Amino acid sequence: MKPTVIALGFFDGVHRGHGALLRRTVEVARQLNATPAAFTFDRPPKEVVTGKPVPLINSAQERQELMERLYGIQQVIIAPFDREMMTMPWQDFITELLVKRYGAVHLVAGHDYHFGHKNAGDPVLLQQKCRELGLGCDIIPKVELEGITVSSTYIRQLVESGQVERAAEFLGHRHCLSQTVSHGFRFGRTIGIPTINFTVPDHVLVPERGVYVTRVYLPDGGSYAGVTNVGTRPTVSDSGSVSIETFLLDFDGDLYGKRIRLEFCRRLREEKKFDTPQQLKDEIEKNIAQTREYFRETGEE
Repeated sequence: MKPTVIALGFFDGVHRGHGALLRRTVEVARQLNATPAAFTFDRPPKEVVTGKPVPLINSAQERQELMERLYGIQQVIIAPFDREMMTMPWQDFITELLVKRYGAVHLVAGHDYHFGHKNAGDPVLLQQKCRELGLGCDIIPKVELEGITVSSTYIRQLVESGQVERAAEFLGHRHCLSQTVSHGFRFGRTIGIPTINFTVPDHVLVPERGVYVTRVYLPDGGSYAGVTNVGTRPTVSDSGSVSIETFLLDFDGDLYGKRIRLEFCRRLREEKKFDTPQQLKDEIEKNIAQTREYFRETGEE
């Protein structure tokens, strides 16, 4: 087994603070000719311990994709946070799991990382244990932006309130949702614009309802501008359940079975109910023009 350098954390959002850990992990792995890896859990430990759901920025698969795509992490270990994991002594977490099972020769953690039974392990104990075992260890200090500590908790508040441009500054990338298109391509029947419907995974938070400038990335690396409605589609639906529907600009084709990524760029307006489909169409045409203007300004046409 090739040795690994492992970044430790939950990595929700894979934000700039996590980026500092992941960059260091890749750097050390290169020096040691090891595999740059990250160890995370399938669900937030806090949720299992308290029994209260924690709404997340990303699903586990999205966290993995972000770490690989943005930072070059080659192995993402997503471990189940079950009773065995919850009651594992912090020493065993290092020796039995990270070293024996996953071949760790160097560990990288954040300044506030806690692990093991009852969160007894902390950065000081981690460094001590690594010294004992002859492992390398880096503890990364907190990352701040505008005097605010970059944290998943703060970014969740930004996304939930629709502040996706500010969220992108703290994330270091745009907030995104990824999924495989499962039910063909639906054409907005009344207005002749192709749409994709996204399903939000369980436990993943939904941005504030409204209309957003978005960009959709396809598996081949191509991308298209989009206008995305987050909400209940009040003009065309009475169901009340939240849906995420994206109108793709200048796209002609079929995305069935393809995994695509939706990135949120800017919130244009709140969700409104229109009296007629024609009013809705007029408003969408206006939003399409605003979207084209946004990408002209950012040079991403």
